[in-house]
Amino acid sequence: MKVLHVISSLGQGGAEGVLYRLISASKHDVEHVVVSMVDEDYYGPRLRALGIPVHVLGNPRGRLTLSGLLKLRKIFMITQPDVVQTWMYHADLVGGLMARWCGNRLVFWGVRNSNLDAGSISFSARAVAKVCAFLSPWIPAAIVCCSVQAAHVHQSIGYCRKKFVIISNGYDLSRFVPDAEVRASMRAQWNVKPSQILLGMVARWDPQKDHDNLLHALVKLKEVISDLRCVLVGTGIDKNNSSLTASIRQLGLEDWIILAGPRSDIPAVMNALDLHILSSLGEAFPNTVAEAMACGTPCVVTDVGDAAVIVAETGWVVPPQDSVALAGGIERAISELANAGRDALGLKCRRQIEENFSLEKMVQAYTTLWRSVLPGDKETLQVSNE
Repeated sequence: MKVLHVISSLGQGGAEGVLYRLISASKHDVEHVVVSMVDEDYYGPRLRALGIPVHVLGNPRGRLTLSGLLKLRKIFMITQPDVVQTWMYHADLVGGLMARWCGNRLVFWGVRNSNLDAGSISFSARAVAKVCAFLSPWIPAAIVCCSVQAAHVHQSIGYCRKKFVIISNGYDLSRFVPDAEVRASMRAQWNVKPSQILLGMVARWDPQKDHDNLLHALVKLKEVISDLRCVLVGTGIDKNNSSLTASIRQLGLEDWIILAGPRSDIPAVMNALDLHILSSLGEAFPNTVAEAMACGTPCVVTDVGDAAVIVAETGWVVPPQDSVALAGGIERAISELANAGRDALGLKCRRQIEENFSLEKMVQAYTTLWRSVLPGDKETLQVSNE
């Protein structure tokens, strides 16, 4: 089976990470080809290192050029895929239309946002999502969604309800694993004492991540806790971010905050933390929560997307955009850490991910879905309108 993936970009985003993990784990059973509408960015070279053909259209972000469109058509005609899997709105629209133009009806869209409000995603993305909603009864064979909440959001704007398939994200549990030695090394690198509570959030600089919510929660915590550190990791999270550094300075949090920038050693980061915080105002299926839990790190999360589903009984869930509630959730979590110990809580977190969100389960769900539409396959395509 040959699968052609069309994705808007190959940067360090959630969808890009899922695509990479999916291909890595299934490349011996499925022939994958990847098309990025913009450039290779972070995951392009990594996919090439796996032996996966990667094609780049070279479009400016948010725009489609005639040369890019012609190049995409040529790739379709040469590749002759059995199945087309697209990722994110622009790729859903352009990749889906091109697939049908080239005679391929076996198209699967991928949608992942759970907040389409103005300010949460770009105007361009919202406009394309609405066009996709109109075309959804005709273009895709099914619409793959990583969370029930994200499916509801898209159905509410007109996406074809009967075509949704829910496939939760899956994680490489041989990579994300508790490691006491790595934990000690990372904390020493950041000059965090063994006795200090270290909070952290792994998230790029983006309005949906709502870093401001976390910063104001830390101000509240400073009234009741004296010895605390918080490391922020992600693209745009460094001293060059004048908006972020100004907020930290104005709130008097310079002594508490570590700006670590983007890092590739996320398992080490997660191991170093006592608690991972998700302060977002909108998510679908937040990867960082599951990655932290797989490393034995409990999480405090805002109630966005499927965050509450991921943590289940192992974490603390608070309303989004409420720094007082977030501070209260973190304070309760710190109290529980003192009573039960991080190892005991972390064991429950790890077990939750092992039982529900393994990479193997995700890969099996995707490959079963793709094979279900191939001629002669005995499987029947199952869709959900939840």
